[in-house]
Amino acid sequence: MARKVTVALEDDFDGGPADETVRFAFASTDYEIDLSGKNARALREQLAPFIGHARTIGRGPARRPDRTAASRRRSSQIRAWAKDHGIAVSDRGRIPASVAEKYKVATQGR
Repeated sequence: MARKVTVALEDDFDGGPADETVRFAFASTDYEIDLSGKNARALREQLAPFIGHARTIGRGPARRPDRTAASRRRSSQIRAWAKDHGIAVSDRGRIPASVAEKYKVATQGR
């Protein structure tokens, strides 16, 4: 059985058919609105004088890099060492800095 799904955008401003989704941010909040071409142009025209005087900024804090195999292996070693030495540490999540430091001091010569 075949299925065909059609998505029709509705203009969030006036309820008519929409041509595009416009994304913008204001006061640290991200927004998106579906608008017809006419309403999208009107929004851009209304914002243009303000945008013309505004400064651009970066995209915010960089995304945290994915964990590497080496960092996962090190975390696993720290957890195993901590459990062998009677130090409570969870099986998942961040390892407390104090535990990581104790591991570092204890294994420095290796």
